[in-house]
Amino acid sequence: MKYLRMMLVLLTVVLLGNTIVLADVPKPVIPKGNAEECVLPKEEMRVDHMNYILHQRDETMHRGIRTKKFSLKGCIDCHTVKDDAGKIVSYKDKKHFCNSCHTYAAVNIDCFECHASTPTAKGTISSTGGKK
Repeated sequence: MKYLRMMLVLLTVVLLGNTIVLADVPKPVIPKGNAEECVLPKEEMRVDHMNYILHQRDETMHRGIRTKKFSLKGCIDCHTVKDDAGKIVSYKDKKHFCNSCHTYAAVNIDCFECHASTPTAKGTISSTGGKK
């Protein structure tokens, strides 16, 4: 009897384990950018974008070197997403370009505590409080 119970438990674990492994995991929906191509191939940007953003930050803030290739402003200008009413969404909206992967990966986005998460007119303040 004890042997039979142990075999049933083992069989249940094996069957449930296979079900969990074979279950489809939903992937993030990544909106297409507005340009013909990104500054680098999309596969590379998906893996290394944070390194490029941090490098750009260091070059700009610590060395005073400003370039457009990996600027956050450039990313935001190209990767805009609109809601059903046609209005560009901010990072607070789950449709925002950055949120598609960051929510999936459970990664906190802190860029937009200071920076605009939507394109804004020069010198104006975005809805997030960041200046362009």
